[in-house]
Amino acid sequence: MSRDEPNASDEPVATEGRAGRRPTIYDIAQKVGLNPSTVSRALNKPGRTNAATEEKIRAAAGELGYRVNPMARSLPTGLTGTFAIVLPDITNPVHFELIRGAEQVARASGFTLIVSETEASAELELETIETLQPSVDGLLVVASRLADEELAALAREKPIVAANHSAPSLPSVIPHLVMGLTAAMDHLHDLGHRSVAYLGLGDIQINRARWDLTLDLATTRGISAVEITVDAPTVAAGADALRRVRASGVTAVLAYNDLVAHGLLRAARSGGVQLPESFSVIGFDDIFSAELAAPALTTLRSPLREIGTRAMQTLIDPERNRVASKVVLPLELVVRESTAAPRT
Repeated sequence: MSRDEPNASDEPVATEGRAGRRPTIYDIAQKVGLNPSTVSRALNKPGRTNAATEEKIRAAAGELGYRVNPMARSLPTGLTGTFAIVLPDITNPVHFELIRGAEQVARASGFTLIVSETEASAELELETIETLQPSVDGLLVVASRLADEELAALAREKPIVAANHSAPSLPSVIPHLVMGLTAAMDHLHDLGHRSVAYLGLGDIQINRARWDLTLDLATTRGISAVEITVDAPTVAAGADALRRVRASGVTAVLAYNDLVAHGLLRAARSGGVQLPESFSVIGFDDIFSAELAAPALTTLRSPLREIGTRAMQTLIDPERNRVASKVVLPLELVVRESTAAPRT
């Protein structure tokens, strides 16, 4: 192999450069005035080079039409250049922006991101992760149904980053529950509500954290709280909960997510129940349809794209993707039409 030829890990896919041949890292190095090893590190190990330098190198690579061949790169390193994002329900709109944030990071760094759904089943999630692990360099697991110890055991095989739920043994990127739920309970208290129902998913870890905090916040404000369990985080499940909400006699409802809240609003409207006159409703996530609901949904706005972005940045960084950590992002209350003072 001559000095002017790249090694296997730097081999580009067949793309013609300006001189009528395939560009190499040496062409990029000459263009930006840097050492070829620096160029290789910036292209193959994102985050290991100064950010400004890495951006300059990637811009030059784009101008020259250079693309890393992930199959060639995997030969000497054992890496595939592919990561996976594992979701409980791909049809849930809450995941759209999260996926977009993760995909943008992966694409900008020259990686491929594949998406897999687990149908909100812990058993299927475990099977899916174990199946994917030999073929990917790491996994982004969203709203996992698995216990922390199960995820920690899986992470010994390939790095795993938790998104939108907290896993103490892993790197996690989550919304600030205390910030958001405190704002929600203060809003209801200020309106005059003294009873609230939480529509949740039972013993799932992400749900328990929300209910436990809701209960504590309600108690300290003199608000009675009751948990009403729904079968799934869906519109249909929210609609099915209407009869139990009315029977509970509460004046306000905090839903596990916006889909459950949508179902409750729809069922109330169909049944001739006036909202928010009969009871107020607060959702969670602020998906795109929240402001289109009737009445427009008061909800907690989760920074979904940023969660995906920050989680993916951690996953592709070998210095961070196996270190337990927690990134907490703002969770803000958006007040619309579905909350009002209770009837006296």
